[in-house]
Amino acid sequence: MRDFAVSQSPAVQAQLDRLAALSLPHGRFGLATIHELLSRLGDPHLAIPPAFHVAGTNGKGSTCAYLRAMLEAQGYRVHAIASPHLVRYNERIRIAGELVSDDELASLLAEVLDAARGLDVSFFETTIAASFLAFARYPADVCVIEVGLGGRFDATNVLPRPLACGIATLGIDHERFLLAPEHNVPAAPLARIAFEKAGIRRAGVPLVTQTYPAEVNGTLEMLAFADSVPLAMRGATWDVDVTANGFTWRNATSAIALPLPTILGAHQVDNAALAVAMLRAQDVLPISAEAMAQGIPAARWPARMQRLGQGPLTALAPGAEVWLDGGHNPDAGQALRRLLDQRDMRPHLILGMIAGKTPAALLDPLHAVVRSVTIVPVPGHECLPPEAFAGWPVPTTIAPDVMSALSALDAPETVLIAGSLYLAGAVLQANGEVPD
Repeated sequence: MRDFAVSQSPAVQAQLDRLAALSLPHGRFGLATIHELLSRLGDPHLAIPPAFHVAGTNGKGSTCAYLRAMLEAQGYRVHAIASPHLVRYNERIRIAGELVSDDELASLLAEVLDAARGLDVSFFETTIAASFLAFARYPADVCVIEVGLGGRFDATNVLPRPLACGIATLGIDHERFLLAPEHNVPAAPLARIAFEKAGIRRAGVPLVTQTYPAEVNGTLEMLAFADSVPLAMRGATWDVDVTANGFTWRNATSAIALPLPTILGAHQVDNAALAVAMLRAQDVLPISAEAMAQGIPAARWPARMQRLGQGPLTALAPGAEVWLDGGHNPDAGQALRRLLDQRDMRPHLILGMIAGKTPAALLDPLHAVVRSVTIVPVPGHECLPPEAFAGWPVPTTIAPDVMSALSALDAPETVLIAGSLYLAGAVLQANGEVPD
C-alpha cells in the first residue's frame, strides 16, 4: 500500500506526485538504499543536532510528543520527525518547532528525488532523507525522531549516536514485515518484535524501555549486554507511581512529582514517563523538573482519543460527543476499552480499517461496550470488506462514508470513530481540524 498524500500547493503536489510514482520495494530489507541516498546528498544525517530516537508498536508518537513538549518548555529548539501524517504531508517534518512550509517542502522533496534517480527508493526513505536535509540546514538544539516501522531496518536507523533510544509499548502489528522468516532471531512473536524495535540501539547509548513479558525482557537484556548498551528498563532502573492527581517518576537517586497528561488514557502516563526516563538517561541537554511539569500537560497528539470540536462533521450529530482515535491493533483496542470503561462511555462505533488489519483487534475488546457498529471505507486506501466484520453480537450497518454514518444515527449521545490513522486524517480534514 502506498502512503498517498495530497497538497493544496501546486509545487508540493508536483513532488508528491513523483513520490506516488515510486516503486514499492517489496521484500527488501536493509539500510543500503537510504545510506546511498544520504551519501548523494552529502550525508546530512551526520550534521543534524543531537537526537532522541523512539521505537515501539503503540505509544511512540505520544512519547515523541511529550519529549518535544518538555524540551520546548525548557527553551530548546526542536526538530521532529513523525509518521504517518494525518491530513498534510507537512506534519511529518517539524523544523525548530514549526511544520515545514510548503515552499521549503517542495524544494526539499525535489532535491531528494532528483538525487534518488536510479535508486529504488521508497516513500518513507525519501521522507527521512528530506527531513535530515532540513535538520542539517536549520539551527536547532535537538531532534526528536520517531521510527516509522520496526527499527532495525527503518530508514531513521542511520543515526550514528543518539542521546538516548527508547522503546514504547510492544504488541503484534505489521506481522508481514516484522515477523518475516529469518535465521538467528527470537522465535516467540513478541520477542521477535522486541528484537526488531531494539535494532535502534547503539553501543554506549542508553536504551530506555517499558516493562514487558519475561521473554521480551530477556531478549532486550541479551542484546544490550552483547552490544555494551546501557539498559534503563522500567521496573528495574526506573518506575512510576500514579495517583488520581499526578504521577511520580523515580529512580534510585531521585523522585519527580509530575502532573497527569491531558491526552486521555491511563497508558499516556506510561508514554510520558518513558519520555521523562529518556531525558533523565542523557546528560547533554539539562532539563528541569519544572520544564517536565510544564511540558507534559501541554503535549498534544491528534487522533489519540481526541474529542472533536465544532465543525461540519460534528454538526451532523448535534449535541453528541464525537471522539476520534486512530488505533488499529490489539493493544490499541484494549487501551480504548479501558478508557471507555473508565469514563463509563457506551458509544456508537464508526469503524474503518485498511486491508491487512484484523477486525478482532478492535471488535473483540469493544463489541460488548458499544451500542452499534457502522462500517465505513477508509478514503484513498484499500479497505477490509464489510463481510470481514460479520459475526459480532452487536447491531452492524454499512455506510458509504463517515458523514453518512453520523447522519444515520438517531440522536446519539456519544460516537467513537476508530480503526485507522488514515481514516482519522480524513475525519480531521472534514471537520476543519487540520493538525498544526
